[in-house]
Amino acid sequence: MKVKTGLDVLINDKEIQKKFNGNVALLCHNASIDSTYTHAALKFKELFGERFVKLFGPQHGFSTDAQDNMIETDHFIHPYFKMPVYSLYSETRIPTDKMLEGIDHLFVDLQDVGCRMYTYIYTLTLLLEKCGKNAIEVVVLDRPNPLNGVDLEGNMLDMEFESFIGRHPIPVRHAMTIGEVALMHQKLWAKDKANLKVIKMLHWDRSMYYEDTKLPWLLPSPNLARIESSYTFPATVLFEGTILSEGRGTTQSLEIVGHPKVEPFLFYEKHLLDAVKKSKLEGFKFRPITFLPTFQKQADKVCGGIQIHVTDKSTYKPWRVGQLLMRELYHYLGEDFQWKKPPYEYNYTQQPIDIINGTDKLRHWVENNDSVEKLDAFENLNDYKLHLNEIKIY
Repeated sequence: MKVKTGLDVLINDKEIQKKFNGNVALLCHNASIDSTYTHAALKFKELFGERFVKLFGPQHGFSTDAQDNMIETDHFIHPYFKMPVYSLYSETRIPTDKMLEGIDHLFVDLQDVGCRMYTYIYTLTLLLEKCGKNAIEVVVLDRPNPLNGVDLEGNMLDMEFESFIGRHPIPVRHAMTIGEVALMHQKLWAKDKANLKVIKMLHWDRSMYYEDTKLPWLLPSPNLARIESSYTFPATVLFEGTILSEGRGTTQSLEIVGHPKVEPFLFYEKHLLDAVKKSKLEGFKFRPITFLPTFQKQADKVCGGIQIHVTDKSTYKPWRVGQLLMRELYHYLGEDFQWKKPPYEYNYTQQPIDIINGTDKLRHWVENNDSVEKLDAFENLNDYKLHLNEIKIY
């Protein structure tokens, strides 16, 4: 049965609509569509008329056209909706009092990807913290976690490495919907409780991957155009902390990794095959490839590298696969491998790879050529599992 998102539930339930009598604003992006492919802003115009007064956009913008991190977007007046569109990835990540003036209900409809390094959940929690000091109701229109709501993977964030790609102590694959992130924030991390409502999905089961929902995939950020990219993202996002290309500027970004000094077939046969066999990791295949990034890192340089193909999502462990690939490329490239230097997400002191990993210990794991078995020691998730069970709504 096709999943109905929180947006679809709102659109089709007049009794729920009647609960929102004041002025309405909407935080949304390109992937904020209903089951008929209609954008949420168009449906809000239809549902709320003149009471629909403001729009907000997250990182990458309301239109989801701004590439990469540290590319801020401007506020503007939308030419069709004739209302302000405020960027929450601009000179501020937190809505100002001026932005929130005249709003009674602020709806959030964002497609998250189930990975700690993805910023939309932090746009949400910053919004909740601000609105906890106001009388504004925050309404999260829930959407699926593409990676399912069961499988946890990766280390917990060490709060010494807190950033806009890691504000809260959660693992890399956190197994929450964006609505559940809001609930966990209110239970564990919020100093001022917000007036929060989550409009739940219908027919979503925690075991579902995105294809199981029968919902269309629209890119939630410019480099996740394919649903396959969301499955490899927890592995390849790590390479944002290096000078290697993670495929931005290609048609398969965040599914591939490479560098001009990599001879892909040699690297695959002499390094990866044996490493994968020893690791006992399953559910994926590495494939040697050559690609040409057209922008960002290694732009216009032919790169040798690897594509990750997911063959069995139920056994595939993307975080471990990414750490394994990082380790092998580090020791294959030698001096040609470099960790990216600061700044990263406006942190000018800590190494980007440590911010991404949420610890410096995984960088040392790579440099020391440690075993995949030792990655198990980084996963201490028992307390997190208890918290997750307390806030689950599905």
